[in-house]
Amino acid sequence: MATATARFDLPEPDAFTEPYWQAAGEGRLLLRHCGDCGRTHHYPREFCPACWSESVEWVEASGRATLYTWSVIHRNDLPPFGTRTPYTAAVVDLAEGPRMMTEVVECAQEDLAIGMDLEVTFREAEGFQVAVFRPAR
Repeated sequence: MATATARFDLPEPDAFTEPYWQAAGEGRLLLRHCGDCGRTHHYPREFCPACWSESVEWVEASGRATLYTWSVIHRNDLPPFGTRTPYTAAVVDLAEGPRMMTEVVECAQEDLAIGMDLEVTFREAEGFQVAVFRPAR
């Protein structure tokens, strides 16, 4: 009898994160915004990581970001990443303030530059839409 292998590469939506994944499926990136201190954060949490307030709500991001840093991955033995090499793992600064781990797509390695303007797009991953970024048009 075969056992199911845990999938660490796919999200596990729950009641709290469902709005995030639903919006992603519609091509929209959601962030969490604190009504008390005014800061916006990502990854989604039920409280503000800056002031610990629970007065947070979903807000739609502009989709704009700048490239903070990146690494081009040429080898990754973990499924399904090995079939996608090379790919550009990146950290971006969202226009709203938070930093986000992501992937840069539709950009040659030699064209990557710290501070370059990016825009969100979405990549399908086994039934989920995952936020990735490409050079701004």
